Amino acid sequence: MIDSFSFQLYSARSLTPLSAQFDLLAGLGYKLVEPYSGLFGDIPELKRLLAQHGMRAPSAHVGLDRLRTDAKGAALLCRDLGVDLLIAPAPPPGEREGGEEQWRSIGRELKTIGAVVTGEGLKFAWHNHHWEYGKTADGTTFLDCLFQEAPDMLWEADLAWIVRGNGDPVAEIQKHAHRLAAVHIKDIAPAGECLDEDGWADPGHRVMNWDAIRPALAAAGVKLFVAEHDKPSDVARFARRARDTVASWS
Repeated sequence: MIDSFSFQLYSARSLTPLSAQFDLLAGLGYKLVEPYSGLFGDIPELKRLLAQHGMRAPSAHVGLDRLRTDAKGAALLCRDLGVDLLIAPAPPPGEREGGEEQWRSIGRELKTIGAVVTGEGLKFAWHNHHWEYGKTADGTTFLDCLFQEAPDMLWEADLAWIVRGNGDPVAEIQKHAHRLAAVHIKDIAPAGECLDEDGWADPGHRVMNWDAIRPALAAAGVKLFVAEHDKPSDVARFARRARDTVASWS
C-alpha cells in the first residue's frame, strides 16, 4: 500500500467499538486514518489506538460549528494528535442551500478560521459535497465563491460528490491544483443500484472515470488519498476494495 493512502473513519462508524475499526484497518495494512469530530469525545482512546497499531492521522475533519466556537482549541487538539491538515467538512444543516451570499459569508468566516488554524502551524482546507456546485447568476460555482473569499484556503476534493453536483472532477482538479491538499477516493453506482448504500460504491467498482482522473491527480501533485464511503453496507469489503484499487495505481 502506498504511504499516502488513508481511510476516513466516518466510513467505519457502523462498526463498534472504535477498537474494532482499528483492528480491521490495521489487519488490511492501513497505516493512515482521517478522524472526524464525532471521535473527539475521547481523545486519549483515539491516541491509544493510533499508537497501538502504529498508525498516524495526517488529516482530520473538524465541524464548522466547533471551529466557530474555538478554532484555536480545535487546532491544538489536532496538533496533539499529529494532524497536519485540518479540514472543515461541510456547513451545518440550514446553511447549505441559501445561495451566493450565504456561501460568501461562510467563505469570509473560513478565512478568519484559517488564519487561526495556520497560526498554530497546521494547514487548513475545505471538503466539498454537491452543494458547492450550485451556481450564481453569472455561473460561478459556490465553491469558487468560497475560494474567492478565502483565497489561501486549501481543498480536500471529494471527487464523487463533484460528479453528484454535476461538476467535472478533471476540470476541477486542474482548475484548483494549486490548493489541492488531499482527495477523497469514492465511487458512484449506476442509477438504481446500491440503493441501500445511498447509491455509493467502492472505488474502482462502478462509474467514476479513474482513467481520466488519475492522470489529473498526478499532474496536480496530490499526495494524500483518503478512502471514503458515506454508507457502506459492509465496511470490511469497502476497506479491502479501496485498498486493492489504490494499490493497483502504484
